[in-house]
Amino acid sequence: MLKVALVDDHKLFRKSLAALIGTFEGVEVVYESDSGNDFLSHLKENKNVDIALLDIQMPEMDGYTLCGKVLKVHDSIKVLMISQLSSKETIRHVMQSGAHGFVTKNPEPEQLELAIRNLDTSGFYLGPELGSVLKDLMLYQQGGNEFQPDKDFLSDREKEIIQLICKGKSSAEIAEELFIHQRTVETHRQRMITKVGAKNFIGVIVFALKHNLLDVEDLS
Repeated sequence: MLKVALVDDHKLFRKSLAALIGTFEGVEVVYESDSGNDFLSHLKENKNVDIALLDIQMPEMDGYTLCGKVLKVHDSIKVLMISQLSSKETIRHVMQSGAHGFVTKNPEPEQLELAIRNLDTSGFYLGPELGSVLKDLMLYQQGGNEFQPDKDFLSDREKEIIQLICKGKSSAEIAEELFIHQRTVETHRQRMITKVGAKNFIGVIVFALKHNLLDVEDLS
């Protein structure tokens, strides 16, 4: 059972969201609150959360700050940010916070379910218009004298795994398609995150696109 926590200061929205998520097969809402500090206290005593949905705009502590604190407590939790805002500035802050995904507050139920399941199987979710979002993210990456990889920085196998992850394939599905062990897929994934110095797999994708190691079209 996939265990989800909700932190949003709008009670009606939070309760409605919890009820909707409760209808998803194999998904259970195990915690909800209007307080980021209460959620952090909960995590100190409990390790029962797989995915945390965090509102960005909250009075006590914004979602970006809360995301960073959550990942320091339990780095295995996948964080999905939710907001009425969808500007480039919002996307930039989501990226910097280390969040694994982002959805607006008015998605179709199917899109929200897909986001939750993709966070579980692929480790990230950026919505249906992946290409345009990634291009926006790349605009905000630092330039200058940063490390410039050569074209062989990522192996062909690593590029294959990136492409398959972006197509929503789970580690088990990727392993079956590439005739390798599932643990090997996970090793490649973590190694790439470390290699490019990213916070999560979104950073790997942005890095590969920014340095022309892959094209946006390769990921669709």
